[in-house]
Amino acid sequence: MDFPLTIPAIVRRAETLFPHTGVVSRRADRSLDRRTYADVIARSRRLVVALRDLGVGRGDRVATLAWTHHRHLEAYLGVPSMGAVLHTLNLRLHPDDLAYIISDADDRVVLVDESLLPLLDKVRAQVAIPHVVVMRTGSMPIAGASDLDYETLLAAAEPTRFVEAALDESDAAAMCYTSGTTGRPKGVLYSHRAIVLHSMAEGMADCIGLSRNDTVLPIVPMFHVNAWGLPYSATLLGCAQVLPGPHLDAKSIAELLAGEKVTVTAGVPTIWMALLAELDANPGAYDLRALRTLAIGGSAAPAAMIRGFQERHNLRVLHAWGMTETTPIGTVCNLPAAMGELPLDEQYRYRAMQGTPLPFFEIRARGEEGIVPWDGRTLGELEVRGAWVAAQYYHGEAGDSRFTDDGWFKTGDIVRITPAGCVELADRTKDLVKSGGEWISSVALENALMGHPAVAEAAVVAVPHPKWDERPLAAVVLKPGQTATADELRAYLAPQFASWWLPDTVTFVAAIPKTSAGKFLKSALREQYRGAYGGAPGAVAGSGG
Repeated sequence: MDFPLTIPAIVRRAETLFPHTGVVSRRADRSLDRRTYADVIARSRRLVVALRDLGVGRGDRVATLAWTHHRHLEAYLGVPSMGAVLHTLNLRLHPDDLAYIISDADDRVVLVDESLLPLLDKVRAQVAIPHVVVMRTGSMPIAGASDLDYETLLAAAEPTRFVEAALDESDAAAMCYTSGTTGRPKGVLYSHRAIVLHSMAEGMADCIGLSRNDTVLPIVPMFHVNAWGLPYSATLLGCAQVLPGPHLDAKSIAELLAGEKVTVTAGVPTIWMALLAELDANPGAYDLRALRTLAIGGSAAPAAMIRGFQERHNLRVLHAWGMTETTPIGTVCNLPAAMGELPLDEQYRYRAMQGTPLPFFEIRARGEEGIVPWDGRTLGELEVRGAWVAAQYYHGEAGDSRFTDDGWFKTGDIVRITPAGCVELADRTKDLVKSGGEWISSVALENALMGHPAVAEAAVVAVPHPKWDERPLAAVVLKPGQTATADELRAYLAPQFASWWLPDTVTFVAAIPKTSAGKFLKSALREQYRGAYGGAPGAVAGSGG
């Protein structure tokens, strides 16, 4: 039977089997909005009718500039169901990048949170958006003369006029743009088929293992790589959803995790380091016994953090890896049963890796001499292909340098692959330090530094050196009330690395700049410290106490 794998099929399943399952959103005023899948789906269909009345047709892009809440979920389900393309705008990007992305995608409608109108106003003069629809939180009139009100549009949309579009599973359903850290942002289109298969994979036991018994809290926002696909997979599998709105501080997250008895949550390492600090500072304040999985991705997580959650709070961290171009999850690191008897240090070292590929997702790594062996030692750039990996960029031309001649995507991540197929991230190609002809992994140094009890965050970058070409420099944020010196931190690293790996300079900073996705913005650090090695090794910039 020819049964297309489409988002309307996900919606029909949720409507039929899980109509009373809850969708909880935290509003901007911190109050909670409680709805069900039946509510959200009915509103998503009204949205379809309203968008069609605005002239949105098949293949048109409908953008969202919004936090994570039930209205955003309505767009997730409604826009692809009408044959249009959901385009999530990353609200943490620079206005110039936003303007470029809106124009490049040719967005026909922007659904915008009222609180984010000032950001949209910064780009309006640079773009041509036919319709702006404001998702208001209060009863004040809309300031923009031509702007439309979301709730008014839905109220006027007659639900009996909803007609489910006849879709092909290869049709585009959603769209995200890369962060543009190495050039202009690039658009990535996700087909209905890719999203459905990715959603099914997230339900597998060797992935996240989602089921109708779970309550899912995506801390990774809905404007970033579709919140790692969790809104779709949770809807498909009948999970209750808890959507955090704009409140992503550690205390707010801990309150939601405890209050809503969340079983699965997901976010980047910087979020979880802050949560670990909150739990450590307030032992017993939050009842997190329901939380079975804390998924982490976006960048490599320190083994010390994984260990801290497990041993101090009995919380399981699940490491994963993916990219915008991979929808996004590609590998997940569940500890094999055979490793259960190994020493804890070895278990934690394995759990800090990025894991094995999901079904229908294939990996290899390429070094200077070609494809490298899976020996757990040899470095190479990770290349991937699979059922939910992009084949090219939006507006892309054949022969894009990120894709190999035989159809694999070059990730830019330098990895080792173990004989059992477990990926271990060594670095990004642009973040490796090449010192005296030898490679140094900034990620390995960062994760080791963040294992020091006084260190909250650490980023290591390559800095030009007159003799060695490049040398590593570490920028370190200390925990409140803690002290450390450069010599102490170098001594802490010394047993773990060759002497020539150790950073010549440790600089103590109040904060490390971050990208829109919460990753360390190393390009800013490289620019700031590019002249640091005019002095003697071991010099300390800043004060560590």
